Amino acid sequence: MTESLPPCPVCSSEYTYEMGALLVCPECAHEWEPVTEDVEATEGRVIKDSVGNVLSDGDTVTVVKDLKIKGSSTVIKVGTKVRGIRLVDGVGDHDIDAKVDGVGPMQLKSSVVKKV
Repeated sequence: MTESLPPCPVCSSEYTYEMGALLVCPECAHEWEPVTEDVEATEGRVIKDSVGNVLSDGDTVTVVKDLKIKGSSTVIKVGTKVRGIRLVDGVGDHDIDAKVDGVGPMQLKSSVVKKV
């Protein structure tokens, strides 16, 4: 057997074994389905806007509520258009990297924007 099985995701035991279509841990009795690399590559993280539209890189969005900018007295007003967004794994739950006109580059939450 040239392929090794992954360790248990619950207790990290290296003694996992196959039982039908499942992997089983003999130490903690956890059962799970193995995830292949092809499935991981096709199942990307889906980011949706405040109304449930799926966002993608390059989309144009509008801000749906006033946003105070930390460390500044500037506010991004409702209805501000942001063009050419990029989806990223940002700090906390900030998942959009964008350049806002009049403010500059910043990260936004997908829950405060709406796709145009």
